[in-house]
Amino acid sequence: QVQLLEFGGGVVQAGGSLRLSCATSRFTDSRYAMGWFRQAPGMEREVVAGITRSGDSTYVTESLKGRFAISRDNAENTVYLQMNSLKPEDTAVYYCVAGHTLTALTRTPNYWGQGTKVTVSS
Repeated sequence: QVQLLEFGGGVVQAGGSLRLSCATSRFTDSRYAMGWFRQAPGMEREVVAGITRSGDSTYVTESLKGRFAISRDNAENTVYLQMNSLKPEDTAVYYCVAGHTLTALTRTPNYWGQGTKVTVSS
């Protein structure tokens, strides 16, 4: 069973930084591309970023490039989302996701975590 556990959400002031973590089992981490989606209040879920199983290729939604970055530590079975220069519009529930490929993950992830809430105050 694939388990994805997010950590690191909270309240941060605009302009601040936050790093989200997603812990997975060793089995999950070695088999899947990983990534993040988010859902703002009243909005549909949208892809934020993704990374291949090996970590050699990443994807970040165009509008977030330069502020958000994704990485993974396969030895620790953890995927990270570094978020800098946060804006109030980044307020959302952030979900860790897993998929068979990076391309597939950015469209339709196979597995979802429970989500962690990020609130950016102005």
